[in-house]
Amino acid sequence: ASRHRAAEEVRADFQRRVPYSYLQRAYIQLNKLEEAANAAHTFFMANPEHMEIQQDIENYKTTAGKVSLVDREARQHMEDYSAGVRHYDREEYELAIEFLERALKGYYTEDEDCQIMCEGPQRFEEHEYLDYKGGLYEAIADHYMQVLACKHDCVRELATRSGRISPIENFLPLHYDYLQFAYYRVGDYVKALECAKSYLLFHPDDEDVLENAGYYEGLLEGAVDPDTIKPRKEAKTLLQRHKLESHLLQVAAAGLGYAYTEPNYWNRYGARQDEHSVPSSISSEPEDGPRLSLAKKPMPKPDRELKEGGPLLYNDVKFVYNSQQLNGTQRVLLDNVISEEQCRELHRVASGIMLAGDGYRGKTSPHTPNERFEGATVLKALKYGYEGRVPLKSARLFYDISEKARRIVESYFMLNSTLYFSYTHLVCRTALSGQQERRNDLSHPIHADNCLLDPEANECWKEPPAYTFRDYSALLYMNADFEGGEFIFTEMDAKTVTASIKPKCGRMISFSSGGENPHGVKAVTKGQRCAVALWFTLDPLYRELERIQADEVIAMLDQEHLGPSEMNINPKDEL
Repeated sequence: ASRHRAAEEVRADFQRRVPYSYLQRAYIQLNKLEEAANAAHTFFMANPEHMEIQQDIENYKTTAGKVSLVDREARQHMEDYSAGVRHYDREEYELAIEFLERALKGYYTEDEDCQIMCEGPQRFEEHEYLDYKGGLYEAIADHYMQVLACKHDCVRELATRSGRISPIENFLPLHYDYLQFAYYRVGDYVKALECAKSYLLFHPDDEDVLENAGYYEGLLEGAVDPDTIKPRKEAKTLLQRHKLESHLLQVAAAGLGYAYTEPNYWNRYGARQDEHSVPSSISSEPEDGPRLSLAKKPMPKPDRELKEGGPLLYNDVKFVYNSQQLNGTQRVLLDNVISEEQCRELHRVASGIMLAGDGYRGKTSPHTPNERFEGATVLKALKYGYEGRVPLKSARLFYDISEKARRIVESYFMLNSTLYFSYTHLVCRTALSGQQERRNDLSHPIHADNCLLDPEANECWKEPPAYTFRDYSALLYMNADFEGGEFIFTEMDAKTVTASIKPKCGRMISFSSGGENPHGVKAVTKGQRCAVALWFTLDPLYRELERIQADEVIAMLDQEHLGPSEMNINPKDEL
């Protein structure tokens, strides 16, 4: 059997649902559009960053009238959970209870299956089998501990959507948290208390749910002895088993001499923090009878303190809107960052150095087939300046205004450490003639800059292939003589627009790069829209290499104001 094990590459492809990408194309060839649409949707659920598949799905909806798409790899307990949360958000509490209870039943069934599947042969990742020097008893212990670690990780496995790496935060406890509030709203106080107590098994110090449980006990006083209402048996059994597994793994790690760190499986803070995320405390001053309020739970402390409102450094830069006025977090809109003359000069540079598909792996229409994308980097601009293809002064302008933008962002958000460039790109998108009628797509679909946006789960997964090291983003606009192309912020559902910004010369929008700021660009339906796109990082390990090289070239230029010939260098070689 060992001869026929799938290679790691094959396993990874199946994990990412790559076969469904091939299936979609095969179904198209057979003119089976419904099957093709479902295959595309199944692939997209595990690859939400894949723009071409997203466009394919939109085309299926238009040409085949396919509205209801099927995820062929869907996990039923996940589907039921998502349905339950949707009904909960609509205040359809009886339906929410039905789906969440079904999700719990499915979860515990899946947990049993997961435990059984861990009993097979294990792959020894830390050492090659042929080089393994342990004796019989060490090998037995090692195998058993790997089986145990696999079982222990079922909690993470069952909370992770297919194709994703990161689990939904606090997944199992959230079922009980939603249910305790839903049961209260339908008047079943016994079940409400039961679910509240079940949730408290995982988080015994949660003040909101402790307060809720106390309130439910008060409602039942005189009718039912609250002490007779216990947490659900299956939750208690799973948690006891989980704690025992953790203890055994830690003992084994100490005895066998390997490192083991217990993951935080019950993190209380999911990625979405709003009034619909986690049912919370009780209001003491109801309008007509007691009610539960849906208040925010405290956010997890970020790795840095979030601030804004610092100095803009340049007198001519005009403040327009802050985060509150833009209905979000860590956002700022500024005008007059560059002048009209600088916009014209930069546009002339762009015309001389941009190539179609530059910055998009050669794809001229990476986000939509209805527009052509062209781009160029700072280093390329300096290279063309050296070679005389564009004025060197104009090429230097691109470098200087991007540095100006970096300094403004660093100062306004009051960052305590240096903000580095991670990528700088001058990009123009042009509406293609004859392709603008009845457009229903975006110029750039809704996304986040350092995580994979998953609108259905209201999550943003900070994992590859996302640029997880990006911390802040900025877009500096160069013109307004085009139609469409508005920059938009949305909620994490990728549908609810929270702010819309019309580009114009010298206008700059800047924001933190995480899931708190999903954004996109509306279709450019006429003309050409140009901007300098900037992404920044606080981690010097991810500094933009081309920027470092450009800094060196600028330093040489500034040295006694010598030209390249006077410095006795070959510009092309130096670059």
